[in-house]
Amino acid sequence: MPTSNPRVNVVLEEPVYEGLRRWAKRDGVSLSLKVRDLVKDALEVEEDRALADLAKDREQTLDRSKAMTHSQTWAHLKRSKR
Repeated sequence: MPTSNPRVNVVLEEPVYEGLRRWAKRDGVSLSLKVRDLVKDALEVEEDRALADLAKDREQTLDRSKAMTHSQTWAHLKRSKR
């Protein structure tokens, strides 16, 4: 049965393959599912790292004299609900 998901072929060193195979067996899942979940986790970590770097850059350029308080930021929403 064809799948709608793209497939990727990966070449692994033997120790990496054996470690993945043991993890998959321990968790009672297929090797494919284990690798997929680990890749998804790695992508989330990379996204978090990129967002943290972006936040750090923005924090360094922040002009606190131009910053608004929480109340100032959301005040226009309270007025528009009336």
